[in-house]
Amino acid sequence: MISNKIPGRVYLLVAIAIFAASSSVGSKLAEIGNMHVIDGRNPISFCNVLFVGNLCALLVLIAVYGREWRGSSFARLAPIDWLVLIVVAIISSTLAPSLTFLALENTNASNVVLIGRIQSPLTFALLSLIFRRQSNWWIFAGELVSVAGIIAILILQSTPKNAIEMMGLSIGKGELLAIGGAIAISVANVTRKLRLDSIPIGVFTIFRLAVGTVTFWILTVKLFGMEHFADAFSPFVWQWISVYGIFIVAIGQIIWFKGLKMSQFSSIAYAGYLTPIAGILAAYLILGEVPTMAQYVGGSIILLGAFFNQVGIWQETKTFPSRKFNLDRFIGFKGI
Repeated sequence: MISNKIPGRVYLLVAIAIFAASSSVGSKLAEIGNMHVIDGRNPISFCNVLFVGNLCALLVLIAVYGREWRGSSFARLAPIDWLVLIVVAIISSTLAPSLTFLALENTNASNVVLIGRIQSPLTFALLSLIFRRQSNWWIFAGELVSVAGIIAILILQSTPKNAIEMMGLSIGKGELLAIGGAIAISVANVTRKLRLDSIPIGVFTIFRLAVGTVTFWILTVKLFGMEHFADAFSPFVWQWISVYGIFIVAIGQIIWFKGLKMSQFSSIAYAGYLTPIAGILAAYLILGEVPTMAQYVGGSIILLGAFFNQVGIWQETKTFPSRKFNLDRFIGFKGI
């Protein structure tokens, strides 16, 4: 098959580009909705993007991975594992994307992409503490430098929208929400690795998306009423949001999983470089966002940290060729 002749790193590059564009595409859809209001409402609200987008993605993922859904996939799960599975699904498919979309309402997409990189050092720190494994100095230094880059963005940017004073710094509400979304993704990834690694990734993705979508719908209806989804099933909304759900959420993950199966970690850890670059480029091309000086400085520091990380991973793969790394820590928001 032609798909098997394509190198794994090509799949990963495409997936990274799709994920990096997810925030910008979500913001662009909201802009389109603002130009086509219905009774004073934006029909392509972030709530509708998340809900309808996940429904579209769920249909595609079931079509692709539904045949993997067997009783044996869950047979070994203890009651506590089921609880963890549901909690992880809610955190990763309800809490994390909700915080990220709220962040996009309060700051630009480039900031959300760059500040969301806090997920990588946080996941690294949690895994190091849990497994008590001595880390390569280069990897450790890379994560510290990446954090310094994020702090530089927060310090150097002009007075942010809806600023909140914290420890003498004026931090924007959007930036804080982006950090919250990244923390939620990190906690979900680490928890899944610890308790749910035996579940096939396709089956886990379907379950996570289904539970997260239902939970999001229930919470939104409870908090804002059923009228909050008044436009969710209009043809205009599905016309636009189906593009997001199918291509960003579903196809992006399918390509990502395909690339992971076909690649060695030593050849794909460059994801740490490409995610912030691709995210800023997408924000420029899709939204016309020109990077600010704070983003140039902070982004450059984050890339330096990614370079240190790459050196450390290259050294460890030579010393411990069978050691597994958590590549998901390099990738932040995936549109879900």
